[in-house]
Amino acid sequence: MELVTETLVLPTEDGVRLHVRSWLPSGVARGVVCIVHGMGEHGGRYAPVAEALVRAGLAVYAVDQRGHGLTPGKRGHAPSAERLALDVARFIGMAGARHPGLPVFLYGHSMGGNIALSCAIRCRPPVAGLILTSPWLRLAFDPPAMKLWIGRIASRVWPKLTMSTGLGGSLYRNPAQSEADSRDPLLHNRISAAMFFSVRDEGERSLREARRELRVPVLLMHGTEDTVTSFAASRELAETLRERCEFVPWEGGWHELHNDRDREEVLERIIGWIDGRIREWSGRDGG
Repeated sequence: MELVTETLVLPTEDGVRLHVRSWLPSGVARGVVCIVHGMGEHGGRYAPVAEALVRAGLAVYAVDQRGHGLTPGKRGHAPSAERLALDVARFIGMAGARHPGLPVFLYGHSMGGNIALSCAIRCRPPVAGLILTSPWLRLAFDPPAMKLWIGRIASRVWPKLTMSTGLGGSLYRNPAQSEADSRDPLLHNRISAAMFFSVRDEGERSLREARRELRVPVLLMHGTEDTVTSFAASRELAETLRERCEFVPWEGGWHELHNDRDREEVLERIIGWIDGRIREWSGRDGG
């Protein structure tokens, strides 16, 4: 299926102009997917994911979050996770308005998974399903105590102070992606003190609130060999949500499942889950 690409600008309530990319099927779409990227990356990095989804008849949108990609702001900084969740709710509203009557799915990876889950809980946007891959609910490692101590103080007196995330070669096993990333000027490894603690605290809040407040079906996928975000925290979320969540522990998978060795199978699993939700949605809607 041929696709059409666009770039859009989405103004927020506080005047930030979020950069949005879209990949649209040349024919009629049967659903919409809104992608929220992880820490240090940007929406354009999801082009291969978007192209697979478009081939399945879906319209795809990806936002560059504050401090990332082509959206302005200090690299790696946002005032709070709640502010990012509100941005995502606005993003969903824009995508949904461009495709009235179609089911919308929210797809968040890593830090974007944290924000997508937060948005679904706090804002309750009109989505037909939530897809989370390797969400940052907790980290898979303990940052150095001294770094945490300095960061906690900085988050109060110098919230925009950024530090290195320390992430490197533990994301995926894919030479082609590694080559593309080495030439991508929009990638960075910074995170501000305020953003780190806000996202970390939001992960714990979402784990506490999900059972009572989350109202949509969830596909949750996490690699068992992820050294960045906590597989155990994802399992805890799945156990909390029970029948509302389809939990897929990806045996041997690293952090970026959509870029790792089994990426094609991962995308097939995501598309299959979306297909099932579209059938359910069509049945309820009388389609």
